[in-house]
Amino acid sequence: MSAASTANAANGRQALRQQLVWSRLLAVVEEQAQALIRTAFGTPTREAGDLSAGVFLPDGRMVAQAVTGTPGHVNSMADSVLHFLRAFPAPTMRDGDVFVTNDPWKGTGHLFDVVMVTPVFHGGRLVALFASTVHVVDIGGVNAGPDALEIYHEGLFLPPLRFARDGALDESVLAIVRANVREPEQVEGDLHALVACNAVGATRLQRLLREFGLDDLQAQGDYVIERSAQAMRAALADWPRGTWRNHMTVDGYDTPVELHAAVTISDDGILVDFAGTSGTVARGINVPKAYTDAYTSFGIRCLIGADVPNNSGSLAPIRVVAPEGSIVHALPPAAVATRAAIGQMLPDLVFGALRQARPDRVPAEGASSLWNIRLYGGQPIEGGPNDALRRARRFNIVSFSTGGTGARPGKDGLSATAYPSGVRNVSLEILETQAPLLFRRKEYRPDSGGAGSSRGGLGQVIEVENADGDPMVLSATWDRVRFPARGALGGGDGAPGTARLKHAGTTLRGKGRQLVPAGEVLVVETPGGAGLGDPSDRDPALIARDLKAGLVSHAAAASIPFSSFAPELSDHHA
Repeated sequence: MSAASTANAANGRQALRQQLVWSRLLAVVEEQAQALIRTAFGTPTREAGDLSAGVFLPDGRMVAQAVTGTPGHVNSMADSVLHFLRAFPAPTMRDGDVFVTNDPWKGTGHLFDVVMVTPVFHGGRLVALFASTVHVVDIGGVNAGPDALEIYHEGLFLPPLRFARDGALDESVLAIVRANVREPEQVEGDLHALVACNAVGATRLQRLLREFGLDDLQAQGDYVIERSAQAMRAALADWPRGTWRNHMTVDGYDTPVELHAAVTISDDGILVDFAGTSGTVARGINVPKAYTDAYTSFGIRCLIGADVPNNSGSLAPIRVVAPEGSIVHALPPAAVATRAAIGQMLPDLVFGALRQARPDRVPAEGASSLWNIRLYGGQPIEGGPNDALRRARRFNIVSFSTGGTGARPGKDGLSATAYPSGVRNVSLEILETQAPLLFRRKEYRPDSGGAGSSRGGLGQVIEVENADGDPMVLSATWDRVRFPARGALGGGDGAPGTARLKHAGTTLRGKGRQLVPAGEVLVVETPGGAGLGDPSDRDPALIARDLKAGLVSHAAAASIPFSSFAPELSDHHA
């Protein structure tokens, strides 16, 4: 065999080995995430998948993330690990250490997300860091909602702390947590689950290193990160160079919020500038920069390099800038509990700019931010029937609820789907075992998707009441009430979201704590996604399918020019 053939064979073996290690590493972080789901106490983690898990090199660069999880957690957690390393430099870390924080500016954007980091040692050397995040059901304060005026109102704030030393948990930290939250068993259980899932990841990584005879993860990590960066640069080469701008008005709390983005693609990468965006407000809808970075980069990655692994290499070409003090770069002590209401709009904002560069690749706007139904029992509310509220059974529940996504080029939007967060709707049967709630209705909301050659995804209609007949408190954190998803390229807007009391007929606000009186039924109609393209270009067979399934009404279908219909539909529009 020639020297060249020998070298090629060696290179082939090395490439195969690297692919095997990479595949195993993905399995490790996915097992880490699944261990978290199986051991967590809170329904946001167990049922909705509101979590993240990943492995990092000792210098804090993210190598791999679990598929299970949310972009807001994973991409902001990448920065979080760097903050831990500044507080606890790598040379000072010891086997058996575990570190914790829920600092919104050093974690994932609000106090409800707890981040845990565990160093992993092999052969006496630090070889990796495992990080994971959960959204706990309660963190004290005024409870989950946008009503707080400052971070101090929003609950227990844990700066980066050592949570375990030599494998023993710090009982003083646990005692502080238990004393400050309404659901101590669930929150403490979630903290133990974070420790456990990182430990699972560490054990599996150590086994991988032994099996492949590796001293550490450094060479493999460097290879993955560099190859990912190369692939991302190659994906960017398929897009034109230039700057495109987009503007979006969203509901805000009391007054609308203006979001501006300028997206520039150059040979050096992609820059997103939020100059011109509204300033911070005195309510909990402000967004720390790490969360802005997370969802902005996710929106870009959905369109550019979507098949490239998400790690420090693929994120490196993306740079995000925002004016300090703007609502997307909130500074302490701003209230940030419901930062998702604004932050999850950012992919749509970026899409609107990039559609000008490649209209054939970009979806229309969707419901975007979650329409979670947060209900509390046994807690007073300002101006409410507080004697009755205090006598009621105590509970604290969140039903992860969603609207429709925007229509896609050549495809309809997805109905009742959590984009961009990626969390799952929680089973009603599970919720009814966790709280005295009775869900009377949960179904698609006909006609809520915007018309187009591709139709927007549908929202849903949900009806729920207190099964005990007691009053309860709703904490609304919803957007797309006043400003629905906008159609693109001639498509129609999605339907706005709305909520009301069924018997009284009272329309509820999109944000803030509100009373659901005894015996009332809460009706929530989530927003629909917008349409894409001229509705008259829609395939008649798709119109017939939607009519038959009850997804659109005859009246809505009739609004499309008659000439676009197949003959078999003419009886619907005589």
